[in-house]
Amino acid sequence: MTETPTIPVHLRRIGFDPIDELGRLRENEGVTRVVTSFGIPAYLVTRYEDVREVLSDPVRFSNAHARHPLPNGAQPSEEEITQRRAGQLLAFDPPEHTRLRRMLTPEFTVRRIRRLVPRISAIVDSHLDDLQRAGAPADLVSGFALPIPSLVICELLGVPYADRAEFQQRTRRQLDISVPIKERMALHRESREFMRVQVARAQAAPGEDMLGMLVREHGEELTTDELIGIAGLLLVAGHETTANMLGLGTLALLRHPEQLAMVRDDPDLVEPAVEELLRWLSIVPSGIPRTTTTSVTLAGHVIPAGELVVCSLPAANRDPALVAAPERLDIARGTPGHVAFGHGVHHCLGAPLARMEMTIAFPALLRRFPGLSLAVPFEEIGFRAHHVVFGVHSLPVTW
Repeated sequence: MTETPTIPVHLRRIGFDPIDELGRLRENEGVTRVVTSFGIPAYLVTRYEDVREVLSDPVRFSNAHARHPLPNGAQPSEEEITQRRAGQLLAFDPPEHTRLRRMLTPEFTVRRIRRLVPRISAIVDSHLDDLQRAGAPADLVSGFALPIPSLVICELLGVPYADRAEFQQRTRRQLDISVPIKERMALHRESREFMRVQVARAQAAPGEDMLGMLVREHGEELTTDELIGIAGLLLVAGHETTANMLGLGTLALLRHPEQLAMVRDDPDLVEPAVEELLRWLSIVPSGIPRTTTTSVTLAGHVIPAGELVVCSLPAANRDPALVAAPERLDIARGTPGHVAFGHGVHHCLGAPLARMEMTIAFPALLRRFPGLSLAVPFEEIGFRAHHVVFGVHSLPVTW
């Protein structure tokens, strides 16, 4: 019988909120020892300024040095580690990270993403039409929150949307810490094989999508393994995070009906609402752990060289040093400076796309169904307690 692993303190929530213990750790210790979901000891950083310091300094807090062995015989071979790291922007520091990122940055500028507005709007409207035709009640996760970003990223990358069920199910289990580590490693290998097929197709006949662009414009600079790594990262990040923000964000607004009405009725409040929802929900609890390259001091605690450091983004985003009354959702304030997308050189590359999808999807949903409400009691909503990306399993609604 497989035991469900203990959820690390920085991943635990009660409803939308991080547990009180996380707030107490931020207020009292600032830095504490924890065990990650992979069973590896680490230092947890909880205060806003300290989190920003870690994320902005790849020299002392390295992404490239994280080579801590996995327990339970799940450690991959050196050859597999090298393959898996190739193209993974989150596994490198500058200058290698800079080399990879500069090839992708032009595709994710605000100006370039704005060109996608008509297509994203059409995708959103099409799924709203489908919901309306099918009638209430409906699951907003499977019918709206998940398919919209999946279709957008599939079209951008050139991955067949017909394969979405396969990669969605696999990604969901990869990010579920209740799944045994060996199985998660096997799922990662399956994902890599899926992307290898997509890359081979692009290399044989480059299209107008992002994979085709990388092959045409950077094929001499990027190895096949790097193309696989880049494409895999973009596919997972491009659908999993935005999908959970759409589902969980809608639930948060349903629990704050006066703020829901403001998002629905005032176009000027949509962008600030998205920023506040990003801060308040912080669906990515920690991002990629860093490794200290030298002895450092944070919040009065000495962290030796070679130690794993995990940043709690929910704790940082609910630090009174960032905003007043941080536990309160207040869409009017907008919350500039939050770290929901990270900070520094690894700030989320796809942030402009995610923001655009949300600013289109939230008001479109609320205007199409002005009577939107939960179809079940709030207490029956199942939160993804064991997942690396926080969200809800389903969201039954009516209108």
